Amino acid sequence: MTNTTRLTVAQALVRFLARQWTERDGVEHRLIAGCFGIFGHGNVAGVGQALAEQGAGTRDPLPYYLARNEQAMVHTAAGYARQSGRLSTLACTSSIGPGATNMVTGAALATINRLPVLLLPGDLFATRAASPVLQELEDPRSYDVGVNDCLRPVSRFWDRVNRPEQLPAALLGAMRVLTDPAETGAVTLALPQDVQAEAYDWPEELFARRVWHVARPVPEPAALARAVALLRGSRHPLIVAGGGVRYSDACAELGRFAARHGVPVAETQAGKGALPYDHPCAVGAIGHTGTRAADTLAREADLVIGIGTRYSDFTTASRTLFRRARFLNVNVAAFDAAKHAAEMLVADAREALKTLDAAFGDVDWRADPAWTARAAELAAAWQAEIDRFCGGTELTQPVVLGVLNEVAAGGVVVNAAGSMPGDLHRLWRASDPGQYHVEYGYSCMGYEIAGGLGVKLAAPEREVFVLVGDGSYLMMAQEIATAVQEGVKLVIVLVDNQGFASIGALSESVGALRLGTAYRRRGPGGRLDGERLPVDLAANAASLGADVLTATDPQTLRAALAKAVASPRTTVVYVETVPGPAPAAEAWWDVPVAEVSGLPEARAARERYEEAKRDQRPYL
Repeated sequence: MTNTTRLTVAQALVRFLARQWTERDGVEHRLIAGCFGIFGHGNVAGVGQALAEQGAGTRDPLPYYLARNEQAMVHTAAGYARQSGRLSTLACTSSIGPGATNMVTGAALATINRLPVLLLPGDLFATRAASPVLQELEDPRSYDVGVNDCLRPVSRFWDRVNRPEQLPAALLGAMRVLTDPAETGAVTLALPQDVQAEAYDWPEELFARRVWHVARPVPEPAALARAVALLRGSRHPLIVAGGGVRYSDACAELGRFAARHGVPVAETQAGKGALPYDHPCAVGAIGHTGTRAADTLAREADLVIGIGTRYSDFTTASRTLFRRARFLNVNVAAFDAAKHAAEMLVADAREALKTLDAAFGDVDWRADPAWTARAAELAAAWQAEIDRFCGGTELTQPVVLGVLNEVAAGGVVVNAAGSMPGDLHRLWRASDPGQYHVEYGYSCMGYEIAGGLGVKLAAPEREVFVLVGDGSYLMMAQEIATAVQEGVKLVIVLVDNQGFASIGALSESVGALRLGTAYRRRGPGGRLDGERLPVDLAANAASLGADVLTATDPQTLRAALAKAVASPRTTVVYVETVPGPAPAAEAWWDVPVAEVSGLPEARAARERYEEAKRDQRPYL
């Protein structure tokens, strides 16, 4: 006879989550390391009560954290998952209605970036005993549709638990996707509020300690043979290292393979740091935000070896960058490996690199030595450019990054949106794989502070430097209060340039006249071009509980950062930047321009657009 335990659905859920682990290479990690939540009538009596009962919100076995915004707590989970190499993540619970729909943006970010997060939104009454309940959508086409259905297209797994009997299968399905490197992303279990509180006799084996093995798929022999043949025929190969290199923990293998075979390595945003910036084969960032070294080589390469990349439009410069190349794609996900009519090697990045290297024995294939030497020369020239841009005496954005790069040795820089990701991608000197954390799959404004909180929770031994612009800060700064409440120390560099500088420049380039990109009062002519707004961001940060320091030049910035590092408290370093030289894009980005317009600026932009469009390749 099976032993059972009588618990509510929510209590069973919490007990189950606390007993899930991942294992890779013999090392185990807690799969769900904690639960962020904001409680309301859709989850307070269910998941909230269960968390309180299992330890009154203490740190064992499933720590609870209070967030200030539902979108932000999903960003925190995504930051945690990325810093943990996708082997551990956080759960996020919300009430029905606006709490649930607030998580849609965070879910999209996690799924696009291939990051595991678990969402537990409250839902309607399964019994429909009192419909319509508060915050119910009431879709006239079906009584089974609710706002949580908005999470379907942004989740890799979605289920609604309408009966207690459905919970075990839903939980196992959720864990399967969270631990699958090829399928992972946001996972949503919609929990009707009456079902959360319903009791059931659960089999004890549901709560047994369960370890989910994270596999390392090896290359299929025939595919490996085709990849080796393609490499042997290449004289001018270029590796594009994506986030999959880091998630596979394949950085050492990548460095060895590149050095043995003389192959230059360029990096996407997610892959930056896969090689130390001073590795002999490192040529830096690639694509629209790339370096002159990497983009020059990309235009001339005869073979692009994409390892763990999903080839975003920034990476390919909207398919204008790789002009002569064929593609060999190494990816754990066949969906990404198949892109650009590539030769596919569906495998774990580390295992694929080991196997490819072994296939050449005592190195019977190398890139053209002249190609390897040219790559090194181009990379060295770009390092000199970094010194030039970051070595000024005024607080331009590149100078801020240069000072921060000096201070942040051993720490983690976190960023997401605006002009800073481009400057960071080109200028940041990453010394190890975990030092660079820029969310650019979704480029979500507001990610920075919340994501930085997740990074610090995952890596408490490292200093975490959150780099955030004023536009992004004003969208989502409130998780400073969460960091203060939890005693989680962040160093937040708040860069004030009075608006959306990146979109302002883009707006001007497409003939949109920088409309809506500056933080100014409405002027006499009716435009938003009047006086600067009297917004005190430093005072705002202080009001949320952070210590605040102000920097006015490189020297005071360096001193402020040193003081922030020495402090045990979350500290905001406020910087007003000045316009100055910054590296320009070496490659194009496809942003459609109005085909007809009465503005001369827009007509000129359209001419430039049509000229650039001619270089696009289908890549098939």
